[in-house]
Amino acid sequence: MSKLRRSFIAVPMAASLMFFSSAISAEIFKGETAGVGDPVHAVFVAFANQASKAGVEIQVNAGQTLTKSMLKGAKGEIGFFSSVPSLVGLMAGQKRMYEKVEGAPEFAKNLRSIFGFEAGAYHPVTLADSGIESWQDLKGKTVFTGPPAGAASATSEALIKIITGYEAGKDYEAVRLSWGEGYAALSDKKIDMMVRPAEVGSSNIERYGLSGEFRILSIPQEVVATDEMQALFGRPGRGMLEFDGGLYKGQLTAGNIIALGFTQFVGTQPGVPDDVVYNATKAFWEGIDEVHASAFFMQAITPESAFTSVNVPLHPGALRYYQEAGFTVPEAILQ
Repeated sequence: MSKLRRSFIAVPMAASLMFFSSAISAEIFKGETAGVGDPVHAVFVAFANQASKAGVEIQVNAGQTLTKSMLKGAKGEIGFFSSVPSLVGLMAGQKRMYEKVEGAPEFAKNLRSIFGFEAGAYHPVTLADSGIESWQDLKGKTVFTGPPAGAASATSEALIKIITGYEAGKDYEAVRLSWGEGYAALSDKKIDMMVRPAEVGSSNIERYGLSGEFRILSIPQEVVATDEMQALFGRPGRGMLEFDGGLYKGQLTAGNIIALGFTQFVGTQPGVPDDVVYNATKAFWEGIDEVHASAFFMQAITPESAFTSVNVPLHPGALRYYQEAGFTVPEAILQ
């Protein structure tokens, strides 16, 4: 099993609340997550399934851009959403994709958490006949780095620049597509490489080895210790992760692969009643054996890892459950 080798630090957020117009049904709560096949989607659906056993019905809208889902949640437009730790600071600072969002810093104060988890690693995938055997071979190539509006593309391009010095649009062509289009483009050889965040052992990655061979590029050992790479590993929701390249059939990189790991958390907002979040949280953890059985990577979701990379306050309903169940809750995420 892969092991995330960095401790993530929770960052306290102000607990002040904004007024919420009631945009959520008393019976069916809106939820948004990533696309089918994504580990984030799998965890969110597992949470929703367990919550339903406690009478908390979450209508899951998959295939969403999480930058937008988090903003909708912060505005009180949806009740539950998959959350990216690195986006919290961007929303609070009204930067990048939130630069033109009026009131973004105040909205960020409304983000609440339920639990965090290790989601997987960025997989730089290229087919065996692409001519790419090392990072330097990306010069002049076409690389799918992520969707147009998401944070993954910027992270992928930063990773490439740190390792090679190459800049997107100058040294290689960065292509931004939906995740589904990215998979298809690599299969059809319309691009030379795809950088895809996925759980370790992902069937979506392994499918490239079912009919041929492919390669996952490992972060060079000499780059790992550089200040730039350590800074990338140190961002909220990031870390260094190693896994055995032999996990994937047809994968050509021998030995352990060093990758950029990523973590996420299931989020909510203050407008969701405490009892609702309490019941959903309790049902999830009481059904954790069923959650573990649904996907190999979810076995890493344990009471000890429950607050991995969580950098916003816990919802009071979730906190109530954790205190009753005897979880050790970091002070930084207490309201």
